[in-house]
Amino acid sequence: MEELSAVSALTREECIERLTTAPLARILVSVRCLPTALPARIRVVERERILIASSDTSIVLAAQRHDVLTVQIDGIDDHNHTWSVVASGIAEVSPDAEPMDDVLGDAVSFGGQLVSFPLSVVVGQRH
Repeated sequence: MEELSAVSALTREECIERLTTAPLARILVSVRCLPTALPARIRVVERERILIASSDTSIVLAAQRHDVLTVQIDGIDDHNHTWSVVASGIAEVSPDAEPMDDVLGDAVSFGGQLVSFPLSVVVGQRH
């Protein structure tokens, strides 16, 4: 039988660093009272909040209602250990309106809307 590797918690800073390098994430949102994971482009702003570009009405409506949204990302580190990071906060339609020259700007130019939330809860683990 294969031995399971130990699970260790990532620090908040380690989690934010991983979020900073992830251009794409799963956005966890409730749709008709059922949990759903939807892909969206993300950016961490000033290490304090997540900015999401999405054209999915479920995400935009959740932000208009100030629902809690969660971002989840996974990866594999240099030592071949898997890791997972989850960040949650109360969403709002983002007031950011300046033009962007990155993937978020591309998403907005194709009809996406900006949604943001503060990094209120940030947790992660390494396997």
